[in-house]
Amino acid sequence: MKLILGSASPRRKELLAQLGLRPDAILPPDINEDPQPRELPRPYCARIAREKAEAVQADPEDIVLCADTTVAVGRRILGKPRDAGEAAAFLMLLGGRRHQVITAVAVRRGPRLWCREVVTDVKMKRLSDLELNSYLASGEWQGKAGGYAIQGLAGAFIPWISGSFTGVVGLPVVETAQLLAAAGYPVYGETV
Repeated sequence: MKLILGSASPRRKELLAQLGLRPDAILPPDINEDPQPRELPRPYCARIAREKAEAVQADPEDIVLCADTTVAVGRRILGKPRDAGEAAAFLMLLGGRRHQVITAVAVRRGPRLWCREVVTDVKMKRLSDLELNSYLASGEWQGKAGGYAIQGLAGAFIPWISGSFTGVVGLPVVETAQLLAAAGYPVYGETV
């Protein structure tokens, strides 16, 4: 039995390491991540995680772990910004208000699929022009849902969260451990 991480995210690999787990292979799938018309953030995030898990090639006994993280303001999905202008728009929209960060985790073993979504409420402070421009210049917003990374420089912009910090980073470790154990992976050294 091999553990396959279906993600190129170094953050997800680091979070998996917090569980003492190291993937045997890293095989990020190439799927279309565009939201469907009128798709809501939570179902969108769950669908993308499932589709990623189903797209990874694996032997029947292998465990495939995939996740997707989405930032939502009400019904609006904020994905990864295309450029600094879109990142600035996202950060200005998020400033001074609460939003949700949804991370869906999907674990597949053969034809069976285990899924879970973790929703965390996050408040970002209003950013000054200096803060916004400095953050944009750092480039840290690139490839990040909503245009920010709570574990990086943007941590200084987040005065409050309610929920899973690791879920906001990109892989909720408690729920991931539970899903892997349910799929029969020896998370804590046991064999199922």
